[in-house]
Amino acid sequence: MSDLFSASGLDKAGPRPLADRLRPTTLGEVTGQDHLTGPDGVLTRLIASGSLGNLIFWGPPGTGKTTVARLLAGVTDLGFEQISAIFSGVADLKKAFESARARRLGGKGTLLFVDEIHRFNRAQQDAFLPVMEDGTITLVGATTENPSFALNAALLSRARVLTFKALDEGALLFLLGRAELLENRELPLTPEAKAQLARFADGDGRAALTLAEEIWRAAKPGEIFDEAGLAEVIQRRAPIYDKAQDGHYNLISALHKTIRGSDPDAALYYFARMLDAGEDPRFLARRLVRMAVEDIGLADPQALIHARAAAETYEQLGSPEGELALANSVIYLATAPKSNAAYVAYKAAVASAKRGGSLMPPKTILNAPTGLMKSEGYGADYHYDHDAPDAFSGQDYWPEALGRQRFYDPPERGFEREIGKRLEWWERLRQERRGQRE
Repeated sequence: MSDLFSASGLDKAGPRPLADRLRPTTLGEVTGQDHLTGPDGVLTRLIASGSLGNLIFWGPPGTGKTTVARLLAGVTDLGFEQISAIFSGVADLKKAFESARARRLGGKGTLLFVDEIHRFNRAQQDAFLPVMEDGTITLVGATTENPSFALNAALLSRARVLTFKALDEGALLFLLGRAELLENRELPLTPEAKAQLARFADGDGRAALTLAEEIWRAAKPGEIFDEAGLAEVIQRRAPIYDKAQDGHYNLISALHKTIRGSDPDAALYYFARMLDAGEDPRFLARRLVRMAVEDIGLADPQALIHARAAAETYEQLGSPEGELALANSVIYLATAPKSNAAYVAYKAAVASAKRGGSLMPPKTILNAPTGLMKSEGYGADYHYDHDAPDAFSGQDYWPEALGRQRFYDPPERGFEREIGKRLEWWERLRQERRGQRE
């Protein structure tokens, strides 16, 4: 089966992009993944053991997943098959499996590399299970999506997930240096502009080399670009962010936790990251309201009012003016006193309600609209709180089978300090009222 590169005409006889010409020929040449391909890397150890097992390569674009998979075929005694889930269907899978079975009859195993494996639906993913189990293939799948969500649990249980990291600035500058050696010319950039070029690549080695080609094509003889010139020549890459997948969930998690951790600067950073990547400000407004009730609660009752006002302000002003109201809310929530006492109390009450089932409330606090209900004791001996001293009767409201419960335990901070004092006062009065009735 032909690979993706020869199938697309990018073989060695034709023009080849810089990224393809710089593709590593050994695992030792792979940049930025020392935890996998370095002397003590996971893959290095697996190769030395003589058994790879089934693998899932997970990481952002341009980090070497496809390259490493192709190199594995060269260092193992396995036949190499490559398919892409974007262009392949069940028929292609059957052909690959049949080739692997034929190869196995000849005493040779098969490394089947599946690019973008998350693109296969659940039924197609299930097709891999029998040939993985009987050893017909050694599967190496590559995905940019979180395998926990994108792949079947049955497939994941038969494979080991190896994480590829986004390339840091040092690794990207190393790649650019290799490109200069291959081209036998330096990039027409100041050192500061070259560092900015690496940042523009956003952890993607392929993107860094593609941008380098753009710079060489754009530069006039003797021209050197500074940071401003670089920004004019190339368009900034969109940040790696899928509003329905990992980028979305990772950054909203970071925003929530930095607000909970009372770090307004970090919270503003992640808030800006999400806006810059194209997140819907209305989604952020809704999440800020959630944070106000979950993490601040009654420690500062104004937090919810502030978050809702910011959301309403955004609806009135729209973009880009409305984002400032949301930014104000981010700062307010991050610097507000924190309490999850109400959140914990609510969850405990829900759990108790589910455990207890349909327990009857005390008949004392039930209405008695009929004579039969009165005769059954409904509403008997009910104490109308407004008629009691301090408007508090202290009567028992809990189902007899359950007994009095305590869910809400306010901490000694913020507005909840006053609530705690009020609860203590009510509890003292409750004991007094009970003593008087007894």
